[in-house]
Amino acid sequence: MFKTIANAFKIKDIRKKILITLLLLFIYRLGCWLPAVGFDASTIVNSENGSFGFFNLMDMVSGGALQNCSVLALGVAPYITASIVIQLLTVAIPRLEQLSKQGEDGRRKINLYTRIAALVLAIAQAVGIVVAYSGSIDKANALWAGAPTWLIGTGIVITLVAGAMFTVWIGERITDLGVGNGMSLLIFVGILSTAATAFRGAIESAIADITNLWYIAIFIVAVIAIFALIVFVDGGERRVNVQYAKQIKGRKMYGGQSTYIPIRVTGTGVMPIIFASALITFPQLIISMFWPGSSAYNWYSKWMGSGSWVYIVLTAVLILLFAFFWAKLMFDPDDISKRIQQQGGFIPGIRAGKPTADYLKKISNRITLFGAIFLAVIALIPSLAFKAIGDAGALTAGNLINAFSATGLMIVVSVALELDKQLEAQMLMRNYKGFLN
Repeated sequence: MFKTIANAFKIKDIRKKILITLLLLFIYRLGCWLPAVGFDASTIVNSENGSFGFFNLMDMVSGGALQNCSVLALGVAPYITASIVIQLLTVAIPRLEQLSKQGEDGRRKINLYTRIAALVLAIAQAVGIVVAYSGSIDKANALWAGAPTWLIGTGIVITLVAGAMFTVWIGERITDLGVGNGMSLLIFVGILSTAATAFRGAIESAIADITNLWYIAIFIVAVIAIFALIVFVDGGERRVNVQYAKQIKGRKMYGGQSTYIPIRVTGTGVMPIIFASALITFPQLIISMFWPGSSAYNWYSKWMGSGSWVYIVLTAVLILLFAFFWAKLMFDPDDISKRIQQQGGFIPGIRAGKPTADYLKKISNRITLFGAIFLAVIALIPSLAFKAIGDAGALTAGNLINAFSATGLMIVVSVALELDKQLEAQMLMRNYKGFLN
């Protein structure tokens, strides 16, 4: 990948796009450190220490912006959630399904609906943060010193919502003017920033206590091994051969070529992990908003927390279920079988029509099962590591494990590989243009 980036800098047009991307990412990271007036950051940091819930997941993706109480604290979370919701509704609502098939104009309308949904979710999340951390509102240092709490909270909500929409704007500008997908790169940079901060804290703890150095060394080896495993599995796919019959139209002969349908092992991506984590932590979010410190909150944290066996088993089951659900949305054997038949193609040894659909469904279920088990194992590594470590070194290793979570690792690998492919594609296109000119 580094070789690809070095070669890309030699081409003027691509170099310009990379510099624009870096500039916009710098502006985003600068906004992540610009504090929102009215919050006491130290209170939030202390309240979240030692746990890993909904807000910690948001904080990891935003690169520590939530703990910094910055104007971009919400980051890309509202837009990503809105995109998932709209994508699911596209399958359920015929009108949205028609728009998705209308080319550029349809995609433009769907993007508009996604922005509106992101605005609504940003308002809801901002209100939830203000209510959950109402005790962290700093009246003395607020913009309107001495103002009532509800007025200061309203100002914070407006600031957070404006920051979320500004983040969406930056992501879209990166997609249009820069290199790669803007939203993915914002998440990528946020996760790397969180990991760098956690690693710096671990080094400082190792300096204070030399025994923590062993935990850091073991963790680095584990992260490298997990990275290699994710890259290896991410490139795995089952190729189903498809043969197209020869057709004579006029004086020309069409078809006759052989191709394949790639079915990826990790075709569902990290969506099953995100869905499972969100479903388990959502009740904790509601309880923390309306009944903080209650017996219900303590019970849920004890029995459904990230270190409990109930959490581990339930997360594994939910990941398996959501993996099959997401695979059905992304890969429709009946539709693919119909298109193959309409184009005069067939799978060798399989009859066209329903037998082809059943064959594709059987392969998809097997691949999805293997991918779901892989996702469950990767997702549960942090919780199992907490069980193995125990109290000794839990703070040092725990901070690293939260920063280098399974979701974060898979997102980093996926975005890096996609960015490398896009840079290679743009350089190849540039070479073709130069050859034609």
